[in-house]
Amino acid sequence: MNFENLAVWQRATGLSVATYKAFAMHKDYGFKDQITRASLSIASNISEGMERQTSKEKCQFLYIAKGSCGELRTQLYIAKEINYLERSFADNCISETTEISKMLMGLINKIRES
Repeated sequence: MNFENLAVWQRATGLSVATYKAFAMHKDYGFKDQITRASLSIASNISEGMERQTSKEKCQFLYIAKGSCGELRTQLYIAKEINYLERSFADNCISETTEISKMLMGLINKIRES
């Protein structure tokens, strides 16, 4: 299974692109670095995991991606509250992290069953 064909990877990549664009001109470099790294980590760990040989390895990286998804969601909540992001944009991204997390759990369960 090519990771590029996975809807969860495609959505995670889109979320990372949106996060990078939203913070492209931001001056809080520490926050910008942290939130963009978390967003990049999700899709990166999905692809790395799916390139691994064993189910155990695949799941390990998918769990890391899921953890990064939670990290990003927390940072989005904070960015919204301190007015680094428009509320509607932040809320949409928060919803997307919730959906991606659910999709990751579904993929993990599918891999573990096979």
